Amino acid sequence: MKRWFLFLVAFGIFSLFAIKGFSLTADEVMKKAYHVQNYLADDERVHVEMKIIDSQGRTRNRVITMLRKDMDNEDKEQKYFVYFMEPPDVEGMTYMVWKHIGRDDDRWLYLPALDLVRRIAASDKRSSFVGSDFVYEDISGRNIDEDVHELVDETDTQYIVKCTPKKPDLVEFSYFKVYVDKKTFIPMKKEYFDKNGKLYRKLEVLESKEIQGFPTITKGQAVNLETGGRTEITFSNVEYNIGIPDDVFTERYLRRPPRKWLK
Repeated sequence: MKRWFLFLVAFGIFSLFAIKGFSLTADEVMKKAYHVQNYLADDERVHVEMKIIDSQGRTRNRVITMLRKDMDNEDKEQKYFVYFMEPPDVEGMTYMVWKHIGRDDDRWLYLPALDLVRRIAASDKRSSFVGSDFVYEDISGRNIDEDVHELVDETDTQYIVKCTPKKPDLVEFSYFKVYVDKKTFIPMKKEYFDKNGKLYRKLEVLESKEIQGFPTITKGQAVNLETGGRTEITFSNVEYNIGIPDDVFTERYLRRPPRKWLK
């Protein structure tokens, strides 16, 4: 009788762990999600519309064209070029990122009104991107090796990963949670928690679809729960593997944008 009792207890414990067991590790989930969000295809051109909405419902709009090119096949080296088309007060402004894994990214911002190219310090990557509720780091993606990943839950449709910064003094959040779609591995939602553990900011995917065989985000938003503001972002005219040359992503084109590739 005692043996049967011990067997049933052991079987119950094993079954509980089997039920709670995760099909992938946290690092595996984040690596796949990171690839889908930032590294699909060899390069990309996309038309972006941003609507910045404050707590009183007042809006400001930004229209940009973004170019992206991967510089290796390991999801490490990557470059971005962002050109502002509207409104008139930001027309001609450009933003460029050389993204690295294992060291700080290189970032430049060209301000045509001042004819000034400004290097963006690594410490500024968590500041607002041109007055929106997105930060600079949101545009090119946060480097995956900057956080410790923990798979805290798994549903029928999503993996939920808690990401804790390895260098907490360099960021304003204590951790963030990522909700990753199991089918596409698109990170559908990110929730940021402050140093007191309070949710203060979130990014959400509102629409996605397959383009040229790739799962692609087509609409999303950033919500600032502290100010009551939000920024809606729409991606259109998405094109992959168009053959963007390397020299487009150089400082010479900050002042003289490569018009051929911005159509």
